[in-house]
Amino acid sequence: MFDKLAGIEARFQALEAELVEAAGDYQRMADLARERAEIEPIVTGYRDYLAGKRQLEQAEALQDSQDEELRQMAVNEIAEVRDKLETLEARLKSFLLPRDPRDERSVIVEIRAGTGGDEAGLFAADLFRMYSRYAESRRWGTEVLSQSETGIGGFKEIIFRVNGRGAFSRLKYESGVHRVQRVPVTEASGRIHTSTATVAVLAEADEVEIQIPEKDIKMDVYRSAGAGGQNVQKNATAVRLTHLPTGMVVQCQDERSQLQNRTRAMSILRARLYEIAINERQAEEDAARRAQVGSGERSEKIRTYNFPQSRVTDHRIGVSSHNLPAVLSGELDGFIDELATRDEAERLQAARA
Repeated sequence: MFDKLAGIEARFQALEAELVEAAGDYQRMADLARERAEIEPIVTGYRDYLAGKRQLEQAEALQDSQDEELRQMAVNEIAEVRDKLETLEARLKSFLLPRDPRDERSVIVEIRAGTGGDEAGLFAADLFRMYSRYAESRRWGTEVLSQSETGIGGFKEIIFRVNGRGAFSRLKYESGVHRVQRVPVTEASGRIHTSTATVAVLAEADEVEIQIPEKDIKMDVYRSAGAGGQNVQKNATAVRLTHLPTGMVVQCQDERSQLQNRTRAMSILRARLYEIAINERQAEEDAARRAQVGSGERSEKIRTYNFPQSRVTDHRIGVSSHNLPAVLSGELDGFIDELATRDEAERLQAARA
């Protein structure tokens, strides 16, 4: 590990020299600065660790001092520095864990109503608003790509993009089945119903990474089924793409032109295919690891939103919040931070195995 850290520090020093040499070449400077920023926390931690080792050696040299007061100070300092070094070493190990190549990407989020009829559609709309507010709190942009409304303010399905660096690293833990327990607005007898919605979080992929030959795509155009003005009513602007090798189907009808709808549909299709490719590669690299945290298993009920008790429980980590309105307003960091910590701990354990 420490040989690798020394190599990273050497690369950091080289980058600083290259940044000076690249003055005036703004694209190269930007690329070098980006790489430097990525490894700077590792280098800072490594340098702190080396400084701590030197401090420990100095304190250990004073253990045999004839001065009792000086010797006791050295003993106390040794214990303190060893604790510090243990913390720093754990942090450095976490830095060196293999990173998910998708973590820094923007994402495409797909929310679909599950069991529960109209109530499930309303819950899907609640989840969409929750993620929109969370994105806003982190200054990420959102853009609806496709939606199918229920007619009473809910969604059968809504697909939207969250634009922001690191969006996938935070939102990837939201994939799975979300469950709500509440009295539906349409329930006359006041009984509590249980409904579900599924969430899929896909890292956005570009054309270079996921190339889709035209021969693999079948495109159908049709008139939009929803309201959209005279342009939508008169012209076939809605687009349905079928990926022939997989049978995957993507539809978009919200834009006013075929080209815009096709572009959106292709971005969704590309993200889905990228997810499949990444998952297959990860399965091959580590077939033994089947962590629940961040697994994205669609069949797993990951979280329950209990309205009567104003409680939200994440079943993967056994953590509950008793402020349901705040969670639905986008305060998700309490859950996400704990999920990320648990995921890192499991990966460290797997790395030691």
